Amino acid sequence: MKLAFLDLGKLSISKANMRYAKKAPDVTDILPTIRARGVLVPLIVRPNCGPDAFEIVAGARRYTAAKIVADERGDGGGDPLPCAILDEGDDAAAIEASLIENIARLAPDEVTRWESFTRLVREGRTPADISATFGIPEQGVKRILALGNLLPRIRDLYRRAEIDAATVRHLTLASKSQQKAWLALHDDPQTYCPTGHQLKAWLFGGASIKVDHALFDVEASGLAVIADLFGEDRYFADADAFWTAQNAAIDARREAYLGEGWSDVAIVPPGEYFARYEFVKAPKRKGGRVYIDVRESGEITVYEGYVTAKEAKRLERGEAIDTSTKVPRPEITSTMQTYVDLHRHAAVRAALTAHPKVALRLMVAHAIAGSHLWKVQPEPQTSRNEAVRESVETCKGETEFDIKRRAVLDLLGFSPEEPTVTGGNGDGYGLVGILLRLLDLPDRAVMDVIMIVIGETLAAGSAAVEAVGGDIGVDMAAYWQADDAFFEALRDKEVLTRIVAEVAGEEIAAANAKEKGATLKRIVRDHLEGANGRAKVEGWVPKWMAFPPSAYTARGGVGTVAAHARVQAARADYEPEPAGPGAVIALPAPSKTGLEPQAERQAA
Repeated sequence: MKLAFLDLGKLSISKANMRYAKKAPDVTDILPTIRARGVLVPLIVRPNCGPDAFEIVAGARRYTAAKIVADERGDGGGDPLPCAILDEGDDAAAIEASLIENIARLAPDEVTRWESFTRLVREGRTPADISATFGIPEQGVKRILALGNLLPRIRDLYRRAEIDAATVRHLTLASKSQQKAWLALHDDPQTYCPTGHQLKAWLFGGASIKVDHALFDVEASGLAVIADLFGEDRYFADADAFWTAQNAAIDARREAYLGEGWSDVAIVPPGEYFARYEFVKAPKRKGGRVYIDVRESGEITVYEGYVTAKEAKRLERGEAIDTSTKVPRPEITSTMQTYVDLHRHAAVRAALTAHPKVALRLMVAHAIAGSHLWKVQPEPQTSRNEAVRESVETCKGETEFDIKRRAVLDLLGFSPEEPTVTGGNGDGYGLVGILLRLLDLPDRAVMDVIMIVIGETLAAGSAAVEAVGGDIGVDMAAYWQADDAFFEALRDKEVLTRIVAEVAGEEIAAANAKEKGATLKRIVRDHLEGANGRAKVEGWVPKWMAFPPSAYTARGGVGTVAAHARVQAARADYEPEPAGPGAVIALPAPSKTGLEPQAERQAA
């Protein structure tokens, strides 16, 4: 192979090229680069019918883009292209070269591109220059450069695909201290770490409202705004301040519509929904109204000219809508409505302290249906190993739990095919519908629901599992038996030898200490199954799986053993003072509002 610069007129695309086709290939992505810098990577060519003609084995897109640039400049043949000339050979060699050239290339990840773009910026290139050179939109260049404002550890997590693009994007909204706090959550397996869209709620304390949703002049309002480092999304730092300004703008918009002659302007508050399919379009002159739909996200949608379906039928009959029965203008402003809502909220939650039965059912309803303030996520029970997934799905514990889950689904009136009770499920009943169902259930039935809810949301591998299992005294032998997935995951030779000693005795373990792992596994299997003349061992579980767990080697202080250590440390820190036999914990009695007397709670 030799290198040479060849004129465009001497080149043609070979039929062996994987991009050979009658239609010219799409070169929009590389055209800006070739306009700015020309063709830098050599084409792979071979002689074709003479010493002055060559066919392109790999590089058809670069060749096509170079021809387009030559035509744009009107300079005839254009600049010669760098080419690597193959020795004359068969078509198979040419096809292999084309495949290697086109398939073996791997696009660099965004972090790698950030490193390269950063070096270019240091050399004096602007985002516009980089955009023109590489054919990437300027906004895309800025997005990649924005990664530099993240902590290096977060960039590394993104590079290794341990966090997704949505999470990285929202992390660009975070201060350095927030990024450090998020990394601490990410590193702690016992703590929930928000990702994706849930990360926004974490960063903003539960409310993330886009600047785009404001009806008022944001710049003139003086409200604090936080922008992501990609420069695309901006959010209000203070949600309460936003709603004060937004409600005033909604009131002004409403008055403007009324001034234009609309019969009425109805405001649909957050938490309610304008069901457009329940209304029919009607012009202003026939009594059509304006509906302003206000969402919890701050987004406002205005529906001009609608009447109810009943009123629409009257219009079809040629009857006018009775304006005397039109929806009256609300007697209080949105600000007054907020005032009323907050005071009623304060009163209800104070009174709720005297009604533990209602509070308990309300908590369970939130865990099942969720709300914008209450997020519950079922344990996904995921594993990258298919055998492990199948082992768990078919085990006794999972089967028993699923039977009880289906019973609770039926108790709540849900479909038995629902995958979970928690996590926002509920067959469309919503929070209030579920609460009403729970209020009709006796305490014993509600406790059945709670047991499934907490079971679904108990994090696998957590110290909570260890604490509960130890306190209840779970006998793992009643729920688990060694299966193929267990033996497949068992790889450590030292551990295998100790397990052989457990089931077969120290003498057999010492005699087989130098045998292969497969032999040791066979000995264990034979004892557990009572096969091949070996004595059957009943009720065996490995030390890490038992309650409490322990390790086989000095290297075993991880996993369940580490979780047990955390529980033990917590028990040591928690040393409650002994309470007398008649001790009670009493809350202050409620004021004279007709509520039941405050119940005393017996101390544990």
